[in-house]
Amino acid sequence: MANCPICAKPTDPKYRPFCSRRCADVDLGRWLTGSYAIPGEAVDDENPPLPDADPEAPMH
Repeated sequence: MANCPICAKPTDPKYRPFCSRRCADVDLGRWLTGSYAIPGEAVDDENPPLPDADPEAPMH
């Protein structure tokens, strides 16, 4: 059986994969605050990239 990823205690089937409601809430809090993140390139949300324009397409 796996251990809780937060505190390493044995898991409880009721809160799987955690051992308790507390550890499940700690994990949720980490997701909500952005503590868990996948490394990648920064994204500029203010100026999204424009699609490539087709010079042959009519202008609207």
